Amino acid sequence: MRKTNTIVVQETNISITKVNDEDYICLTDMVKANKESSRTEILIQSWMRRKDTILFLAAWESLYNPVFNYIEFDVIKNKAGVNSFILTPKEWNIKTNAIGVIAKTGRYGGTYANGV
Repeated sequence: MRKTNTIVVQETNISITKVNDEDYICLTDMVKANKESSRTEILIQSWMRRKDTILFLAAWESLYNPVFNYIEFDVIKNKAGVNSFILTPKEWNIKTNAIGVIAKTGRYGGTYANGV
């Protein structure tokens, strides 16, 4: 993954990265735009644990990912909504073979979503 472009949204620079010739937009940059937030990963995890987010991500994966793991998705979906439920983007990728949301470490690291 490498940084290829930046767009400005409401005076905030948002990175766009190419992965396998697909554009991914940096969710981490979007969250950082919220000056009240000092822990971007917690906000992204809070978004990821919501049942409606999981249903949306699964709908996207069903359209664009032929190897999406529906069995593991059902397990995750059934756990969503419970207070003790936690889901990270990396966990989502590993368990479901998801390609729409990715988490990367290192230079240009963060959580990215496919820009389809």
